[in-house]
Amino acid sequence: MTKIGILVGSLRKESFSRKIAANVASLFPEGYETEFVEIGNLPFYNEDVDGENNVPAEYTSFRNTIKEFDAILFVTPEYNRSVPAVLSNALDVGSRPYGASVWNGKPAAVISQSPGNLGGFGANHHLRQILVALNMPVVQQPEAYISNAAALLDENGKVKDQGTVQFLQSFVDAFVHLIKKNQA
Repeated sequence: MTKIGILVGSLRKESFSRKIAANVASLFPEGYETEFVEIGNLPFYNEDVDGENNVPAEYTSFRNTIKEFDAILFVTPEYNRSVPAVLSNALDVGSRPYGASVWNGKPAAVISQSPGNLGGFGANHHLRQILVALNMPVVQQPEAYISNAAALLDENGKVKDQGTVQFLQSFVDAFVHLIKKNQA
């Protein structure tokens, strides 16, 4: 069983990112298990409290959880043309201590979304820059910028446009290909 961790860059319970992530999670083939990873409980990263005898329990739990996954799917909104602080913090926590990053070598995929027309372009590209620094191979094509997210979802949070569902399936297929390539 290949395990995919899903990190959502929005803490809002009814966030568009969370709903889109749930739709995408259902598109993985048999043999792939997805799991949402909580990031809202992580204290802001501070090296002073990440010492050998002083590591916050939330850091340790998060790092151990990420280690269990074979790959990571990031689904995020854009905040101020970049990555939300909560997602950046989770990446920082997982990348420390130096030389022990839990992200190293894990295949990744990025979906950004926005209620506007740009589809979170800035967040998507800033996140990709971070993932390069973390040595995570990332799905290059297709790129996933989801525009007008509110209009895309029905009252149950399901993607109602069949063309978008087909696009998301092609995205998942590319991610699965990347994961298999990295497992070989």
